[in-house]
Amino acid sequence: MAYRKLHLLTLVMMFCLFAGLAGNASAEESVPQLSEEEFAKGKQIFFDRCAGCHGTLRKGATGPNLEPKKTRAIPVEALATIVSEGTGGGMPPWKDVMSRDEIELIAKYLQLDPPQPPEWGMEQMKESWKLLVPVDQRPKSPPKRNWQNYFGVIQRDIGKVTIIDGDTKEILTTLNTGFAVHILRTSASGRYMYSIGRDGKATMIDLWATPPNLVAEIKTGLDARSIDTSKYKGKLGNFIDKYAVVGNYWPPHYVIMKGDTLEPIKVVSSRSYTYDTNEFHPEPRVASIVASHHAPEWVLNIKEAGIVLLVDYSKIDNGTVIETKINAERFLHDGGWDSTKRYFLVAANMKNKVAVIDTFERKLVSLIETGNKPHPGRGANYIDPEFGPVWATPHIGEPMVAEIGTDPVKHPQHAWKVVRKMPVAGNGLFIKTHPKSDNIWVDNTISKDLDIAQTLTVYSKKDLGGKPVNMRLTDHGKVVHMEYNKNGDEMWVSVWDKEGEIVIIDDKTRKVKQRIPLATPTGKFNVWNTMQDEY
Repeated sequence: MAYRKLHLLTLVMMFCLFAGLAGNASAEESVPQLSEEEFAKGKQIFFDRCAGCHGTLRKGATGPNLEPKKTRAIPVEALATIVSEGTGGGMPPWKDVMSRDEIELIAKYLQLDPPQPPEWGMEQMKESWKLLVPVDQRPKSPPKRNWQNYFGVIQRDIGKVTIIDGDTKEILTTLNTGFAVHILRTSASGRYMYSIGRDGKATMIDLWATPPNLVAEIKTGLDARSIDTSKYKGKLGNFIDKYAVVGNYWPPHYVIMKGDTLEPIKVVSSRSYTYDTNEFHPEPRVASIVASHHAPEWVLNIKEAGIVLLVDYSKIDNGTVIETKINAERFLHDGGWDSTKRYFLVAANMKNKVAVIDTFERKLVSLIETGNKPHPGRGANYIDPEFGPVWATPHIGEPMVAEIGTDPVKHPQHAWKVVRKMPVAGNGLFIKTHPKSDNIWVDNTISKDLDIAQTLTVYSKKDLGGKPVNMRLTDHGKVVHMEYNKNGDEMWVSVWDKEGEIVIIDDKTRKVKQRIPLATPTGKFNVWNTMQDEY
């Protein structure tokens, strides 16, 4: 009965939060008072745990608006309950991570006006830039290992990246890369691996060194999520490994750098007007980035504005960046290429849709409603025996994978439609497959049931309408993010925990082959698959 009352209280207060139905007058009179020390701590907790979904200025994106006009309508105790228990819409129960005192502090902090964060421009970037190993002092040839089967593993909560030999399973090195690294990307040649953290710090790892080492770093802003490199080689020139780009959450801008040193070349603001209401937004953050293989350009997603940018970098040596703006949908988040690398599919989380961009014709092809808060990571490409080529995404807000048909030429009747919805054990973040594999793996990380969050769901491509297999891999932490080795016969998954590990599964038998102990591992990126955009 106590749990039922708590659950009902959470639902009632969430309703008040989102609809703004509670009275503000009495709430205004009881705004919490925090000391300077408490306010500073609350600000840091919000930045670490909340800003990614709700925005630095709390205007909402993947999560709802948390400005004081909303939060002051709710008692602090009720706000603390929501933070502690999580929501059915995808917010995790923070009681598993934060102490009770921290939860109560953040509940009070949310009722206060958000501070305006400082700017971060070219002068600060140049001051932060460090060339640790000059280009002429780096190895001239690759190591005598199968380096294209290396894995970069993010150790999110301790600010490190570990490089593991995918053949021998040997840990080659562990590098200090900065707070809460979000993703790793390789250069087009595969030689360099780049990280970007939630502190805006980008680092560059030389995989040819023995062991791999950091060769450059730069702080591009105060908060960031995305990084990629130039991958085009063709009639318009050879841009392999020539440039890198970082997309920032704060300040809202992107930064173009030299690909071999991270020296900053140009910073471009993403502050703009929303595509639909033409309302100026002070925080239109740069979310995911992908690099085209067919043109000298990057695809950047401007989250709050709902705009996809095609950024032509071919004239950047002259200081010129050419942007093509494509109206898509608000709250763009993550996405990836279809199998032809012509179409880019990106989730608009809070709109429950996936936008499809034709990068050849440079236009929006379709907006597809898939389910509650799609979160594809890069998504997964494979052949559905009934519907042909598809791209698939799991969902933060419900336990389901949606398949979208991606072949408008040979399967036009299925193109840009949800052709199949497949149940999984819980709400998830990532999906993974490989051209040589019969399996499709989905994590259930966002599930409020810890047993389910410790479980992988796996489907056979030959039986997509059948019942999936759920594999519980651990009794501690949460299972998150899958990645294949170069050959596509092993699947690596993280157990996200202080006493974490990498679990290596034989893809054919689905049996665990090996466990590698590693603290707080999250994303893993195989060199070959990442340089090829194979997913």
